[in-house]
Order: sequence, then C-alpha cells, then structure tokens
Amino acid sequence: MLNSFPIAALVGILLGFLSGLGIGGGSLLMLWLTIVLDTPQEIARTINLLFFLPSAIIASIFRWQQGSLPLKKIWPSILVGCLSAGVFSYLGNLWDINILKRIFGGLLLFTGIRELFYRPRKAR
Repeated sequence: MLNSFPIAALVGILLGFLSGLGIGGGSLLMLWLTIVLDTPQEIARTINLLFFLPSAIIASIFRWQQGSLPLKKIWPSILVGCLSAGVFSYLGNLWDINILKRIFGGLLLFTGIRELFYRPRKAR
C-alpha cells in the first residue's frame, strides 16, 4: 500500500512543499525511502538527487525573482558546492556504505539538535 501511486504522490507533494520552504525535504525523502519503503541506500540516494534537482531549481528561481537570492554574493559557495559534490560523490563510491550511513545519520542528528536550540541573533 505504501508503494502505491497515490501515497507516492502525496509524499512527493509534501516533500516538494518542504523543499520549497528550504526545510530539507530531501533528507526526509531519504528517511522515507530507506526506513518506510526499505529501499537500498544506493538507490535512495539516486532517487533523492533526481527529486532534489528540479525542486531546487524551481525554488531557486522563485527566490531569485523575489530578490532574496543574491547570486553575486553566493557564487563562490555555488562553485565550491558543485566541486565538493563531484569529489565526494566519487569518493562515496570508494567508501563502505555503513560508514556513509553513520556519517549521514550523524549529520541528521546534529542538524536536528541544532534546529531545536537555534535562536536568531539580534540585529545590531
């Protein structure tokens, strides 16, 4: 039942909405695929990337149109992020999958704890 098209569409809509808000729908998609649907990690990562690309492009276009995406300021981050993604995607194929699962789990745990205790800084 959880593999049915209506459930997949509902999860896609919810996670697309969260991705558009910048909340991290891709991380939640990984959890859905691996825990709920028991998808192998390698396949889940590939699906996650295919889900993330159009979501990120569409959300970025809207943010840019709203004026909240200063491309001149973030261009170095974009370049380094793309380079890092390429390098670590290559290295990820060389590492043991259990190490990658632990690193990803630790990252999710750290991010979740940080979000629970995050307080915005006061403007000066």
